[in-house]
Amino acid sequence: MNETATLPSTAPARVLACGAFLKNRAARLEGDRLAWSALHGDLGTPEACRALDDAAEALLARGGVDAIAHDLHPDFHSTRLAQTLAERLGVPAIGVQHHHAHIAAVIAEAGLARPVIGIALDGVGLGTDGAAWGGELLWVDGGDRAHRWERIGHLHPIALPGGDVAAREPWRLAAAVLHALGRGDEIEPRFAGAVPALTARGLKTMLDRGLNCPASTGAGRWFDAAAGALGLSLRQSFEAEAAIALERLATQALPDGTQAATFAPTLDLRGVVAGLFDVPRDDEPARARAALRFHHALADGLADAALRAAHGRGCDTVVFGGGCFLNRVLSERLARQLEAAGLAVHAPRQAPCGDAGLALGQAWVAACSVAHATHSSDALALES
Repeated sequence: MNETATLPSTAPARVLACGAFLKNRAARLEGDRLAWSALHGDLGTPEACRALDDAAEALLARGGVDAIAHDLHPDFHSTRLAQTLAERLGVPAIGVQHHHAHIAAVIAEAGLARPVIGIALDGVGLGTDGAAWGGELLWVDGGDRAHRWERIGHLHPIALPGGDVAAREPWRLAAAVLHALGRGDEIEPRFAGAVPALTARGLKTMLDRGLNCPASTGAGRWFDAAAGALGLSLRQSFEAEAAIALERLATQALPDGTQAATFAPTLDLRGVVAGLFDVPRDDEPARARAALRFHHALADGLADAALRAAHGRGCDTVVFGGGCFLNRVLSERLARQLEAAGLAVHAPRQAPCGDAGLALGQAWVAACSVAHATHSSDALALES
């Protein structure tokens, strides 16, 4: 436990938050003080799980808590740990939706006590409907005791042929876009030189039959699709490798000016990605401009949706959350669009915008939930 933070507002309850799966880090919230554990990394190894167990015990040794917060995913070690600790301590285990937590982390850090429009962009987080979310537009009432929220929009879903393996092989996402546009017959000739022809043919069959092709709204998967269409990445050796390569390529076109996207604002990026297939692979300036167009199309679509939501909900504030906001080409253009329209924009400052900062949002939402439950119980007691 080597990091603490002071928040601008006082939490209404004491909470231990166990974080999520990727870049796991736990946190203890009490009053206006937040104590972080060390970063444990991904909970895919016994060592990381044991490190989280030890960190949780050390944070609990600082005093009692009113609740334990966790992600909605039932199979995460962090979720199971939270439920075990809650049962042992006789306090509630409170599940917090992944993208709600991303937005709530910024609300807590910035001391926002009003409704906001949240834009949460990352690779994946379990949604309340059991689907893979990750390109989300939320309404969150930061000033409400119950911290109410609502999903009000999202990126168009993209199929993940092969399930989790698709997140490691961007060519699969690019192929899924072709198939979604009725161009499935192009999959084998376009990718057979890079992957075995039988593999490309089998992937088309999977898409034709809808076999092991779950849908995702994850922004990270759309970055993968764009990188695959441009031939930047077929298989990723580390997380976000394709997205990083796409942003690096896009920055090469930035000196030419803020080139506008050639598409009307939309949250359906299939047409944008499909156009990337036609960019000559040996024309680096053209590829850079195409990568920049993708970033601008995504930013402009999100800006348009957020502006309409803000006007419709009477909000004047937009909050960014999720690991995709590490992409400066995207985040800076999106912020400029919103600020030019008169909206205030808040993004993570001290806590990481990715999953390493998620426990703050989990803890804040859980603290509000406990306070709301207590208030409701008191009100009922008074009425009776």
